[in-house]
Amino acid sequence: MNKKYIVELTSQERIQLRDIINAKRMAAHKRRHARMLLKLDQGPDGPAWPDTQVAGAFDCTARSAERLRRRLVEGGLDRAL
Repeated sequence: MNKKYIVELTSQERIQLRDIINAKRMAAHKRRHARMLLKLDQGPDGPAWPDTQVAGAFDCTARSAERLRRRLVEGGLDRAL
């Protein structure tokens, strides 16, 4: 099945996500979503993990990873987090 929503992060978005991960005080769900998005990145510098691998690593469903990709593509980074 072809993915409808492809995550290709810019270098600025990657930096922003890493800042969220490394922040001293940050909501756990934002930190988790930031980590997931970095793994889902299919750009030239991203690891391009499939949804099932993300689901296994982050203890969620593949559908959750798919919904996160969709929120990023349709609404941008702020909405995805």
